[in-house]
Amino acid sequence: MTDPRPNRADGPVLWRPWAGFAPYDVTSEGMETLAGEIHAGAQEQVWLLEHPPLYTAGTSAKVEDLREPERFPVYDSPRGGQYTYHGPGQRVAYLMLDLSRRKKDVRRFVQDTEAWLIMALRHLGVESGIRDGRVGVWVDRGDGREDKIAAIGVRIRRWVTFHGIALNVSPDLEHFSGIVPCGIGEENFGVTSLADLGVKATMADVDEALRIAFEEIFGLTELPSP
Repeated sequence: MTDPRPNRADGPVLWRPWAGFAPYDVTSEGMETLAGEIHAGAQEQVWLLEHPPLYTAGTSAKVEDLREPERFPVYDSPRGGQYTYHGPGQRVAYLMLDLSRRKKDVRRFVQDTEAWLIMALRHLGVESGIRDGRVGVWVDRGDGREDKIAAIGVRIRRWVTFHGIALNVSPDLEHFSGIVPCGIGEENFGVTSLADLGVKATMADVDEALRIAFEEIFGLTELPSP
């Protein structure tokens, strides 16, 4: 039975937007370092950023799902999951949270991350949900079609989380064609975005919706000092 109490820590989480396009290798190395610091007592953080166009291969990625290996750089990632795309117009949020200060429950953390995304999308006027046997957050497009709007891929080491989510705001959806994204290979499953759904939301709008929903589930946030 899931504990109904909020999964919050005592102190605020540093809510850190990045300017410009963040190189994947730089952020990946930075997360590794920060995860160790958080384990030792440093403040938890959420990084909000965009990457240049690239593909990442999670720990369950299958080589045959990389359809166009020469199209964009491909990075191996220690997160769970399969292949995913990152690029302009997609809000990536990396969660560096210490579950030792919250609930030491991996399943609960994943469920709370899903609930966070669903709540944020509702703030933006989009109804979404999870699906049995399919990772991520999905929207019903009618006539039996469902499209993924957000991917989830996390890693946990010594109860500190890193990596996180990717929410499609207004990316070039054609870029997903170079991979089978997160194992989506069936004809009635695809990928969508807020823009594709007709939602005119800026990245700032999305960040605010994410922050409001985050505080409902994970606790207070704190912006970095100027």
